[in-house]
Amino acid sequence: MSDMNVDKSKRRFLVMASSAVGGVAAAGVAIPFVVSMMPSARALAAGAPVEVDLSKVEPGAILTVEWRGKPVWIVNRTKEMLDLLAKHDDRLSDPASDNTAQQPEYCKNPTRSIKPEYLIAVGICTHLGCSPTFRKDIGAADLGADWPGGFFCPCHGSRFDLAARVFNGSPAPTNLVIPPHKYLSETKVLIGEDAKA
Repeated sequence: MSDMNVDKSKRRFLVMASSAVGGVAAAGVAIPFVVSMMPSARALAAGAPVEVDLSKVEPGAILTVEWRGKPVWIVNRTKEMLDLLAKHDDRLSDPASDNTAQQPEYCKNPTRSIKPEYLIAVGICTHLGCSPTFRKDIGAADLGADWPGGFFCPCHGSRFDLAARVFNGSPAPTNLVIPPHKYLSETKVLIGEDAKA
């Protein structure tokens, strides 16, 4: 047989049509495979930043929100609460918050915060992972006359002040963790993301 009688336009059409069908089939197999390796919407939401309205937190009160499956406390500290912070540095394990792994650099200050009136801390004890309770009452009978207010872990007795700094003699080895955060406005904060992100 001679190549002269072959219709080359039909051959080109068949090659292109076969290539297109093969490409579509390959994409049909590849797309579900690639999508299966992406995190689910639930996983993305679990690690997503959380926006909080601070106007809901009255002075002296605490609000607990969830970020990455952990409780995060927001305490609106009164002037009296802030005034007490400097009066017990000699009783703290790390009063200057020198352990930089426990807070972002912008919170390495006496109040461990961006805005002094708002403490934002992860509510998990650094000893064995229990969740301390908010004990703002000064001189609480069960915590001693020198108790300045703060957080008490009922599991093993760790004590933290109102800047989430650990007291000497507590089982907890370090201060509570301060999560990354940034202020979106005077009354809105975004937990889980900071200005560098």
